[in-house]
Amino acid sequence: MSIARHGSSSAHAAFAGPHVAIVMDGNGRWATAHGLPRPAGHEAGVRTVREIVERAVEEGVGTLTLYAFSSDNWKRPSAEVSALMRLFRRALVNEAKRCLRNGVRLTVLGRRDRLSSSLRETIDQVEAVTVAGTRMHLRIAMDYSARDAMVRASAALRGESVSREAFTDLLARVDHDLVPARDVDLVIRTGGEQRLSDFLLWECAYAELLFLDKMWPEFVGDDLAEALADFRGRNRRFGLAPEQVAS
Repeated sequence: MSIARHGSSSAHAAFAGPHVAIVMDGNGRWATAHGLPRPAGHEAGVRTVREIVERAVEEGVGTLTLYAFSSDNWKRPSAEVSALMRLFRRALVNEAKRCLRNGVRLTVLGRRDRLSSSLRETIDQVEAVTVAGTRMHLRIAMDYSARDAMVRASAALRGESVSREAFTDLLARVDHDLVPARDVDLVIRTGGEQRLSDFLLWECAYAELLFLDKMWPEFVGDDLAEALADFRGRNRRFGLAPEQVAS
């Protein structure tokens, strides 16, 4: 089996800023703390997404990947899952319009076979309408599991040995990622938990990590700016000795 590259270098060039990945945690707990039903927390979380996407463009972020729904989230109560799927569809339509105005390309990362036909159709439409965006690449991880993606990609190799770069591209293909992104530079997780929760495990090999106590609906544009300032001040060595980086 031949594993061909499919345009990673050009995609990276088009979105040259840092790749920021966010685990948007705490919607339900925020709602409960405010005496609201959990769906109200998810609605508030969508409003936060809108603000953060716009601020990320201003801050020069090249790729922004948001963890919206993990494959394990299917285990949640069916009423909550159904409400989330309706919210996703409505939010994708609304955000696609804003992405189009702001030059942002929107794509969805993850499995699609378990999504409704109407949601899959909406995903196809928003990806098509924003395809010309070059200012930033916004990726929404939906029905996503990094471990499952690696299993599917490994099965596709059928014993063939490939480079890290080729395997990265293969991972993108098995998860419907139309524009293979550069490795993650910074992971932000809100909500007080300190784990990756099966999010972009391969791509986060050398990512900087930032865990915040704020719930996702409380996260604002200035918080993103502060996180990026903190990231830019970190010493990233990628396996090298400190003196090698200094030189």
